[in-house]
Amino acid sequence: MASITADGGVTIQLKAGKHYRLIKVLIEEFIPHFVPASKILYVGDTGDKWGYFDEAGLAALGVKMDMHGKMSDVVIHYPAKNWILLIETVTSHGPINAKRREELAQLFAASTAGAVYVTAFPTRVDMARYLTDISWETEVWIAESPTHLIHFNGERFLGPYA
Repeated sequence: MASITADGGVTIQLKAGKHYRLIKVLIEEFIPHFVPASKILYVGDTGDKWGYFDEAGLAALGVKMDMHGKMSDVVIHYPAKNWILLIETVTSHGPINAKRREELAQLFAASTAGAVYVTAFPTRVDMARYLTDISWETEVWIAESPTHLIHFNGERFLGPYA
């Protein structure tokens, strides 16, 4: 097991590997740059689906999780804009495609925070393999270029859609 300590003192234990490394960079680079002072609500693990789970934090946003639900790999609440970021980390499974976006929209339909869909890749080469699958109205973040986002169409950049 490997640990990540996020802002606010949250310690997350995950199985070491590619998934862990991408989540670690996401927590250390993406959050401070794009959604500072956010609260991590969930981090999935390849070994234990519920690597970190703040059930009370999700409930406060109107979300009650079914233990069998298809959670996003990482769920973050950004209180400054009242956004809930649903992040898929692509190390083994695919990006947020149209089907996955709809699944997440249904899973988080009761949320009082606006949903923002983000797919995270380790490298541009990894993203290139999935480019045609990425859903519109989503964001893409690449760990090797941590201060940049790629916006897939829509009328706004990094924000929820009604």
